[in-house]
Amino acid sequence: MYIVPIAWLYVALMMAVAEATNSNGTLLGAIITFLLYGLGPVALVVYLMGAPARRRVIKAREAREIAQAASLQPDSGSHTAAGPVAPERKEA
Repeated sequence: MYIVPIAWLYVALMMAVAEATNSNGTLLGAIITFLLYGLGPVALVVYLMGAPARRRVIKAREAREIAQAASLQPDSGSHTAAGPVAPERKEA
């Protein structure tokens, strides 16, 4: 799966080495060549290749949260739940 990005990085590295060792080339040119022709595009492609896996993880997490919320039981006591304010007694 990652053979194409590895091969692309190898080719970009060889381009950078050729740039650095050329009589008109510079080390800065080699670094820019490797970053713009190699590392940048490969990072983008690998990120896009991982999108389906990230989507599956998000959906699985949401399904797990929904299942967990559905499994919670409401209060099963015989008394009604108390309100925020206690009821007031009327005097006779």
